[in-house]
Amino acid sequence: MLTVVRRATLSRLLGLLTSSSSSRARTVTAGTRMTSTGCQDRDQKVVPKDEVIRFIEECMRKAGTTLEDARVVGHHLMTADYRGHFSHGMNRMQMYVQDIENRITDPAARPQIITDFQTLRLHLGDLLRHDFQAIALVDGKNGLGQVVGKYCMELAMEKAKKFGIGMVAARGSNHYGICGYYTMMAMEQDLIGFTCTNTSPLMAPTRSTKSGLGTNPLSVGMAACDGDGFVLDMATTAVALGKIELAIRKGENIPEGWALGSDGKVTRDAEEAFKASLLMPLGGAEHTSGYKGYGLGLMVEILCGILTGSHFGPNIRAWKTGDKVADLGQCFMAINPEAFAPGSKDRLTTLLKQLRSLPSSGEKPVLIAGDPERQHMKKVDMDGGITYHPNQLEASEDVAKHMSVRPMKLVPKST
Repeated sequence: MLTVVRRATLSRLLGLLTSSSSSRARTVTAGTRMTSTGCQDRDQKVVPKDEVIRFIEECMRKAGTTLEDARVVGHHLMTADYRGHFSHGMNRMQMYVQDIENRITDPAARPQIITDFQTLRLHLGDLLRHDFQAIALVDGKNGLGQVVGKYCMELAMEKAKKFGIGMVAARGSNHYGICGYYTMMAMEQDLIGFTCTNTSPLMAPTRSTKSGLGTNPLSVGMAACDGDGFVLDMATTAVALGKIELAIRKGENIPEGWALGSDGKVTRDAEEAFKASLLMPLGGAEHTSGYKGYGLGLMVEILCGILTGSHFGPNIRAWKTGDKVADLGQCFMAINPEAFAPGSKDRLTTLLKQLRSLPSSGEKPVLIAGDPERQHMKKVDMDGGITYHPNQLEASEDVAKHMSVRPMKLVPKST
């Protein structure tokens, strides 16, 4: 029999992640040390990467997933935290468990190819034998987003190795984590990777006071020589909603240009921004070119929602509601650079070095997309594990208790 967590319990656990009562904010701001059984001063403790995976894997198994799928989710969320994207790592696990418990996500679903060149040929004749081999449409069957995403990118990479390019679009999916995970899958195979996904409506389009598109993130990446590379992973809103959740957890205000309040005006109050869920497009207001972020978000919607037949735009369920399945659309591409002019990897290496060597306007150097993540991963490796915010550790301990899973083991920092 599957072990599930009661709805009330999970709601309380999710509340721990976004709660910002004045007392908690003061505690975090003051840097008050929090302790737990057998653990002293969490500021000097880290969680080894393998331990993070183990914990998430066991929680997902208790929620009803297969061992293989639990490992997929565990590795993905750990990678997000390892790279410094805490809004999309451990922070998201409770949401996945709650969707399974509420029977909004099917933990046993397997992605299914709806259309590829073989099925098209059956319906339309041999004329299309060579025309559609590089594409596929997949139904995620309302499965875990990471499972659907991994399946689709692997399929796109397989096609790219055969035909030079592969594109797979999916519908019937769910929140799939950080886009960059799938991009890096392609990079590991010396392919250029691209992916994007639509999301629950959170973006207020330019001149609107109501959400109409999601954060609609995208990622593109290409490997260079000697372990270098370009990994762009970004929302088309000014910021992902998870960054506002983190600001709430830390008791901090948000920068101007991130979000609108319930009154439709720009706000710096993190709680008000989270309550209204009206993120501004990348670029912010119209006079600072926010319409460009709006346009990018719409581009993603075309590739993910319009192309696949999934829900789209304002028709997707509201964020963190359980009244209907998400039915998200996602797009995955892999390109073999060797199908084009030879030497692209060397040219990219040269370009990245040239950009980093440009004169800086201040003390900080010019960076390439992916550099901050590499710096964070280096620090995690030096510390011997991932440093989590005390509130995240508290929430994870409650999850462990109520799901009868062994809590994460914290160890002293190596440095």
